[in-house]
Amino acid sequence: MVSLPSERARSVWRRTFDLGWPVAVQQTLNTLMRTVDILVTGFFSPVAVAAIGLADLYSRIPLRIGMGLGSGAIALSSQETGRGDDVTRDRAVTQALLIGALCGIPLVIVGLLFSRGLIGLLGAEADVAREGGRYLTIVFAAAPMRIVGFVGARALQGTGDTRTPMLINGGATGLNILLSIALGLGLAGAPRLGIVGVGIATAVGRTVEAVLVVGVFLSGRTAVSLVWPRGTLLARQLLEVSVPDIVGGLSTEVANFPFNSLVLLFGTEANAAYHIANRIYQQFTAPFFRAFRTVASVLVGQELGAGRPAEARETASVISLFSLGTLGAIGVLLFVAAEPLATLFTRDAATIGYATDFNRTFALSMAFIGLYFPFSGALKGAGDTRTPFYAGVVGSYVFLLGSSYLLAVTLGFGLTGVFAGIVLSYAARAVIVGVEILGDDWTALAARLIAEREAADE
Repeated sequence: MVSLPSERARSVWRRTFDLGWPVAVQQTLNTLMRTVDILVTGFFSPVAVAAIGLADLYSRIPLRIGMGLGSGAIALSSQETGRGDDVTRDRAVTQALLIGALCGIPLVIVGLLFSRGLIGLLGAEADVAREGGRYLTIVFAAAPMRIVGFVGARALQGTGDTRTPMLINGGATGLNILLSIALGLGLAGAPRLGIVGVGIATAVGRTVEAVLVVGVFLSGRTAVSLVWPRGTLLARQLLEVSVPDIVGGLSTEVANFPFNSLVLLFGTEANAAYHIANRIYQQFTAPFFRAFRTVASVLVGQELGAGRPAEARETASVISLFSLGTLGAIGVLLFVAAEPLATLFTRDAATIGYATDFNRTFALSMAFIGLYFPFSGALKGAGDTRTPFYAGVVGSYVFLLGSSYLLAVTLGFGLTGVFAGIVLSYAARAVIVGVEILGDDWTALAARLIAEREAADE
């Protein structure tokens, strides 16, 4: 990487912190919301826990669509902010919101007609399919709002405003948590609706978030305003950037099914331990690596929009070093505290032992995680979502599944082979996006997208 002047590095670090801490807070609240939903559901019955767990495998579909369209929104929004073309930026944001709302409508129909059957396809018993279907119907009914809220937040972040999305998401998430407790358990005079109440809370929270995001755009209190798009160029570019990210996200979700089956070969305790360790890993690190990814997209996109590819490359380097240091430190703590953290979730000795090993596996992966997310964010800021897509597919299917099965089952290394597969999956992702960052294709892609929009404005 290019050697950077210390003053420039400090400037990028300051901007990374200023933009990143609201994203980290926002992600912490989102993780807390999911944890509360699981805790509340645990008061009902094992059937309810199984039902919401299976339904959430499907409910991540609108999330992945929102994340993918959000990548397109943040790329175009940050580039046009850097270029100083507010009109094109606003048209791109409006186009992304419209596409997001339209993408959610088929999910509403699927939820109304097929929710129970979808849960049954996973092998659920009749009562689990019934409860999971009721929950999924409600959650899918809010799919357009969930996607719009996510896309709007990413568009705002692209302008450099990460605090407004934090406040909007924080308010909606807080409402979601309160409603989950009240409607789920029947507190504060509310009816006790069980898993249906948790679903209603999610739908209301996501609807409020979408309304607030659109309301902020209409109010004139942010840099972005809604402007009716013209032509098809912006829609085409948004889909060009978004579709690989959507497909990549969904493929990663699909890979979780056979990987869980692989871990189950070593017993229920091993599978439970993996989920415990994964929850610990997400809780402690997701707010940070997602913040670094978002900030890299914003700052790199703005530099490219301003016609400064060399500075964009330097910015990506500085943020990756910041991320590596932060997540590396968390990895050391996770490795040292692996067993005490596991005991917070279970008292079963075998599960604690397995969870400790999984915790240390994630800790050893932290250096690769610290590089992968800011590098992938930088590429997405340029509009390159194909390279992160390839990295995700190779990491998930060649290494997480392929290497794990080869080492654990074929060669007989047991869970040690699974641990190696996890580390290799993150290492492969980091190498693939890192090699791309060293080249010039991603900056050339950004220049091409910007040139097309400039030509359309003439």
